Formats: sequence, structure tokens, C-alpha cells
Amino acid sequence: MPRLALYTFGVLRSPLADPAPLTREFYDIGEAVYRKISQQPGYLAHAEAADADRGGLFEANWGAWGKFAVPTWYGKGHTRETTALAATLSLWTGLRPAFDAVYTGPHREALNRRGDWFERTGHPNHVFWWVSDGVIPTWQDGVSRLEHLHDHDSAPHAFTFRHAYAPDGTPTRTKGTGPKSDRVH
Repeated sequence: MPRLALYTFGVLRSPLADPAPLTREFYDIGEAVYRKISQQPGYLAHAEAADADRGGLFEANWGAWGKFAVPTWYGKGHTRETTALAATLSLWTGLRPAFDAVYTGPHREALNRRGDWFERTGHPNHVFWWVSDGVIPTWQDGVSRLEHLHDHDSAPHAFTFRHAYAPDGTPTRTKGTGPKSDRVH
């Protein structure tokens, strides 16, 4: 049975290593949101580094999720002191569970505050694609699909909530998804 891969990417206003209260707040809220999301029905897994901490994304061992990668438009640092991004890579049973996790509860509350933490880039902030059972998507898969989405709009191999596709490549819609679902940072 196909599974849904989700890659998210945002450029932060300040590096993750910044000791400012707003940055610490983002990091703390992010940890709480991830704990809650991992309990959502339909959630299967997410990329988790065996040895990462704040700002160590590029050097971390991500195992089957592959080497950490970012879109070409990310122009900030790659070191522990200068990394200013938030990225996730996860697996879901379908669009509805992913939508519910993103747009309800603590993650919805965090989205309401995204302007406090993220720069507006004019680029998409998420992309979906279907993977076969047993396939673990890689960071590079997510980056390639997000860049494709930016350059060519939604397609069966790189799509959004608003312009979604079923595993067989036919357009589909999840009730409750609308124009606000595809906002960019």
C-alpha cells in the first residue's frame, strides 16, 4: 500500500543556535509539536538524526533518510552556528491524517505564529509525493520535489494539499483543504 511522503522547508529569521528568546521559543514549541504529531492517527515516521542537535543538521547521521539537503534558494549558513532553517521529512498513511496533523492542534497554533520565526521567501513550504511500501524517502527526494513544485506547479510526483493527487496519479481533494492550505512563507 502506498504511503505519503511530506517534506517541509522554511527559512528562519535567525540561526537555530541564536540564544534569543524568540529562537529558543521556536525550538521548544517545535519539539512539543513533533511529540504531538507523532501520536496522530495516520502518522508513520519522520526523519530523525541519530546524533543531531540544534544547528547540526548538515553533519548529522540521518540513516536511511539520506544526507541532509536543502533547496537551492536557501542562502543562509550550513554550520552549527549559522544554520537558519526548519525542515521536516515524514511518512503518512494518507492526505487526511497529514492535513489534520498540520492544520489542527499545536501545529496549527505554531502556524499562526510563523511570521515571528520565518522569512517570506515566495517558495512553497511543503510538498507531498507517494512512495511504495517499504521505501524511505530521502532529504534529497524532498528537495528535488519541492524545487519541481516551485518551478512547475503540482503534479502527481510533487503536490500540495490544495492540488493533490491520489496514488494512481489522478487529482484528488481532501475536504477542508483550500486556498490558505498552500501559503508560502
